[in-house]
Amino acid sequence: MRFLSVATAVAAIAAFGGPTGAQQTKQQVQELPTVTVTTTQLKAAKKAKISTVQPAQQMSSASNEEQPGVLDVAPADELDPRSADVGIAQSASQGVVTATQLAARPVYRTGELLEAVPGLIVTQHSGEGKANQYFLRGFNLDHGTDLAISIDGMPVNMRTHGHGQGYADTNFIIPEIARGLAYRKGPYFASEGDFASAGAIHLDVFDIARSNFAKVQVGEFGHRRAVAAASAPVGVDGTMMVAGEIARFDGPWEYPDDVHRLNGVVRYANGSGNNGFALTAMAYEGHWNSTDQIPLYAVAAGLIDRFGAIDPTDGGASHRYSLSGRWHATDAESATRVNAYMVKSDLALFNNFTYFLNDPVNGDQFQQADDRFMAGGSASKTYYASLTGTMKAATTIGLDVRYDDIDVGLYNTRERRRLSAVREDSVLEASAGVFVENTTHVTDWLRATVGLRGDFFHIDVSSDLDANSGDETDTILSPKAGLVFGPWANTELYLNAGMGFHSNDARGVVTTIDPVTLTAVAPAPLLVRSEGAEIGIRTQPTRAITGTMSVFLLDFDSEIVFVGDAGTTQASRPSRRVGGEFTLQAELLPWLFLDFDAAYTQARFKDHSPDGRRIPGAVEGVVTAGLSFENVWGGLFGGINVRYFGPRPLIEDNSIRSESSTPVSARLGYRFGDELIVQVDAFNLFDETASQIDYFYESSFPPGAPATEDIHFHPLEPRSFRLAVTRQW
Repeated sequence: MRFLSVATAVAAIAAFGGPTGAQQTKQQVQELPTVTVTTTQLKAAKKAKISTVQPAQQMSSASNEEQPGVLDVAPADELDPRSADVGIAQSASQGVVTATQLAARPVYRTGELLEAVPGLIVTQHSGEGKANQYFLRGFNLDHGTDLAISIDGMPVNMRTHGHGQGYADTNFIIPEIARGLAYRKGPYFASEGDFASAGAIHLDVFDIARSNFAKVQVGEFGHRRAVAAASAPVGVDGTMMVAGEIARFDGPWEYPDDVHRLNGVVRYANGSGNNGFALTAMAYEGHWNSTDQIPLYAVAAGLIDRFGAIDPTDGGASHRYSLSGRWHATDAESATRVNAYMVKSDLALFNNFTYFLNDPVNGDQFQQADDRFMAGGSASKTYYASLTGTMKAATTIGLDVRYDDIDVGLYNTRERRRLSAVREDSVLEASAGVFVENTTHVTDWLRATVGLRGDFFHIDVSSDLDANSGDETDTILSPKAGLVFGPWANTELYLNAGMGFHSNDARGVVTTIDPVTLTAVAPAPLLVRSEGAEIGIRTQPTRAITGTMSVFLLDFDSEIVFVGDAGTTQASRPSRRVGGEFTLQAELLPWLFLDFDAAYTQARFKDHSPDGRRIPGAVEGVVTAGLSFENVWGGLFGGINVRYFGPRPLIEDNSIRSESSTPVSARLGYRFGDELIVQVDAFNLFDETASQIDYFYESSFPPGAPATEDIHFHPLEPRSFRLAVTRQW
């Protein structure tokens, strides 16, 4: 069986050499609550009581030692920091980042909030209004393929999206109200489905704002931002939180980005996170201009400036509106979790990556349009049991469903005016996944986890070209398994193996004729298998120090790669990644903290080709390090962070490679009591000249010039500063 072959690969990857790196954040249990396991009597005693504590305390309850009947298993609240503790964690490559840790990170763009996940790089290749580019575990994940992102149970990744499969735009998130994030890497968790093979990130917002606040931020390059949030009790056991954000930004470009972003969030919550319900409404609107990647040959010849643009009419507009709800119930015997959501979103994106290669008269600008309605939900129930002797078990049974109704199109344009349609499609895509997972404490030094997930997908595509219309159904089974040995001296050893998958763009699954050349093409599979295995270790010698190390292997039956001249992704050859990660978090002094993580991955196509075996854009080495301090000389706080983004092969034979970058960011601020905070953030502190991202492909500029293959890059923004003033009450 293929699953057994992956499991046996654990021994093989143990011999892999080279640098290792990333994961697991230092534990601050007081920051986010432990799981509440409440008996009927305790729930009755708490009825009709309105919580007035801070959100960090709002859902906290007794510890395992204080609360009878609580098992040493992963808490039902996936954002509970205990889930990454020695004695509970299922793998070395999972962790939780608390709200305080997120707030301590200077972020140039909203998506960089996710760089709190060890080994993850978040960057951008064009305007700030669109989804970011993600790199993790040897993947160039484009805008989200193979990295599943969710917030309040809503998937952020978009299937069959106009700008690429798995498109994950996080611009609708307001960082100041994020309750935290939980991350898991590898296909080892039965509850994780589509896009989660490299990793999964789950976020949520507070039921109650940590404090009512208003914040104003100003900075260089036309940065202006205001954000506020307030909470109030509503009725018995209810609270209402309202938050809003308005932002504008030009950037250092010759043609300003002129980004306008507007966000709003309203949440009504009743009860606690473990026993109660919540309804959340979100709204986002953004529009922008964009300076896309530019050719190195044009900059070297003096045709354009490093911060210039070839087509100043590139840009876009996006909207997102959502309604989501949760209902949670927890007692000593079980935990029930139910989530549901509806999302309406649209995107109109204009790009020109090849300039005048295909059309010397009108240019090569194109529009990618996506308009969709998405609905779905999930439900799970975890049963806790005490078996014979010291054996304990937790069994989770779950279901998730999703439905997408999509109108998607690709058009040739000039200065944002449509010239012709390349293709127009209406797509209906539905999926359902069921899973079961059991974790058993066999002895006080051995935990075993086994899981099985089954997924069903159905697509129906109506295209403007009949030959590219059709429907398809596919199913896939994904077994998972893990062993945890320990703890000994607060140290555990993890062995994990499992299968996962990602879905392909529905249009590619039924397409038989290229809409441009009208030549026959081979359709892509709907679901693509992944297989992974990992060995890891986690140690917590004291509550002030946490370290992890892991070595992993991940295979894909088909790689998804970026196609520069089309501005999209396509299914490609089978691949293998072997890598290692290391992370360390330490409280050096009561006021001084260290965070360090490093990762290295070797990524190769598994088959042999004259073109070579390297995977274009696959990240190899990543290192991040941070030193922060707080409550010095009264209310002084701050820190410094460095991020190394290593070189990548840009073509299969590795003859063209990107350069590395090592930007440094810093923060210095002061808290004046509990009411006023003033801080300054610095980005690219040493004004490094580097690229955000690099590609290698063919383009033509100026009009009439011959086609030229060269590196195309988006420059790292120069040094800039931002001042923020926050008033709390």
